[in-house]
Amino acid sequence: MDSSQPQGAQNPQAAETRLVTAGRDTKAQKGFVNPPVFHGSTVLYPTAEDLHAHRGEFQYGRHGTPTTRALQDVLMALEGPQCAGVGLVPSGLSAISTTLLAIAKAGDPIRFCDNAYRPTRNFCQGMLARYGVEPTYFDPLIGAEIEKLFKPNTRAVLVEAPGSQSFEMPDIPAIAAVAHGHGALVIDDNTWATPLYHRSLELGVDISMQAGTKYIGGHSDIMFGTISPNAKAWPIITENIRLLGVC
Repeated sequence: MDSSQPQGAQNPQAAETRLVTAGRDTKAQKGFVNPPVFHGSTVLYPTAEDLHAHRGEFQYGRHGTPTTRALQDVLMALEGPQCAGVGLVPSGLSAISTTLLAIAKAGDPIRFCDNAYRPTRNFCQGMLARYGVEPTYFDPLIGAEIEKLFKPNTRAVLVEAPGSQSFEMPDIPAIAAVAHGHGALVIDDNTWATPLYHRSLELGVDISMQAGTKYIGGHSDIMFGTISPNAKAWPIITENIRLLGVC
């Protein structure tokens, strides 16, 4: 589910305070503590001209509602000022696949940390390989030595911090410096640490992802994923969310 850029990333409050204040507008909520749940697909416009001009904060249920906007505001506040927006998707794996499909094209090499989440590897060896994308895996502790793995058309590097299999912490600033020197994007699966404990966008990551199903959900009763890009990657992600019909 996509949306125009939410507000709230510029926030000096402690994370604990942001968690209980972000995404809430007591005036709009008529004094109630939590935002209401909006159910709906069609959004009505005052006139046909407004409809065709896409005037209005919300255009269609698949593209976002006030309820999803409230969640996006909270996540932006946690990610920090480098976050240009948050895309909401059905699961953590959906965050990974949606992001990689937005970036990769046939013939592109993409570098993946060797401790990647198993479904990530399955997606790379399955769908991406069928599309002609070349996945290569590297030692998560490689740091600046990743330079040796780059080709002129290397499109992106995916890291996990910490890794979901063996909990190594990659040197993200060193990897990001090399990747950006080659014009490549850096993607971080931030599911384990979440932006509460690891704000990877501040370290040079271009797209931070997580399975909200895990720590953010907290109670094993919901499933969703988040994609938090910086300003450079935000248009690429939002376009792909719309094209794939993610909601």
